[in-house]
Amino acid sequence: MNPTKQKTENLSFVLESVQNLKFEDRPIPQLQDPHDVLVRVKFTGICGSDVHYWHSGQIGHFKVEQPMVLGHESSGIVEQVGSKVTTLKVGDRVTMEPGEPCRRCDACKVGAYNLCPAMAFAATPPYDGTLAKYYRLPEDFCYRLPDSISLEQGALVEPLSVAVHLVRRADVSPGASVVVFGAGPVGLLCCAVANAFGAGKLIAVDIQSNRLEFARQHGATSTFLPGPVSAVENAARLGLENGLGNGADVVIDASGAEASINTGVHVLRAGGTYVQGGMGRDVVNFPITAACTKELNFKGSFRYSSGDYKLAIELLAAKKVNVQDLITDIVKFEDAERAFQQVKAGSGIKTLIAGVEE
Repeated sequence: MNPTKQKTENLSFVLESVQNLKFEDRPIPQLQDPHDVLVRVKFTGICGSDVHYWHSGQIGHFKVEQPMVLGHESSGIVEQVGSKVTTLKVGDRVTMEPGEPCRRCDACKVGAYNLCPAMAFAATPPYDGTLAKYYRLPEDFCYRLPDSISLEQGALVEPLSVAVHLVRRADVSPGASVVVFGAGPVGLLCCAVANAFGAGKLIAVDIQSNRLEFARQHGATSTFLPGPVSAVENAARLGLENGLGNGADVVIDASGAEASINTGVHVLRAGGTYVQGGMGRDVVNFPITAACTKELNFKGSFRYSSGDYKLAIELLAAKKVNVQDLITDIVKFEDAERAFQQVKAGSGIKTLIAGVEE
């Protein structure tokens, strides 16, 4: 039966168990606080983490132990507002920052709420995600979209904010030489954001030629296809030199691949900055001697925090970043599983799932 032809309250796309997806009609979320809003979800992008939970059931210590609604890259239209909501009204088009921190811990108090130990993040066990007809959030985690930004583009503000956070963590400055490993959606957006921040030389690295071609059109000044040689040799083949010695000022890894991590360490100049965003295996072999003797600034990056969503929207509105070209397919809600299959197969760049039809 076509799930969207039934009379539904809150049709949701649920990971019942590992590799077992289903549609399920759930209750409409109730406002829990006078500052809450209810959003009618219109578009949701599929992220690698969604696919990983579907296929493997676990990312790090986050393990699927009960049925969970998937999805966290979403935009929509405000359907209902709480009695104390002042910044939004019914009918507003919004992009949703899909996590609710405790607001009271030390991390929250300094604006690093992405590190909140009590973060309730969409589609991260045990919390349900946004692939549903309706989703509830506090008003300050819903951002009104300017007229120039479509709802489809609004769904990509989430991965764009991940990229903004990565580039901010890297302290990319005008004229800097930057190498981005991984030309998937986040890596491509890192290229675009680093370009907007004024990077002078920007090299995208990937093992897929078609993605490198896309990167050349979206911020990268050049690209690099690694060969079947050692990380040290691939780093040398990148041929980076600057006034501070051989190597790049900044490396951002959006792949999580061990080979990329190793090459990234070796391609940095002494005193350079490395930021890890991609999540691959929990434990990898790491060139610790090179990291120490070059006194690298090594940082992790996790989701996004204070100001990242706001800046992402500003970059889109100013047309300094283009996300429209990343959207390679939009499928109906009833075809949601096909979208997951496309992403797992590496088809296209970004697949969106449209919201439940009226």
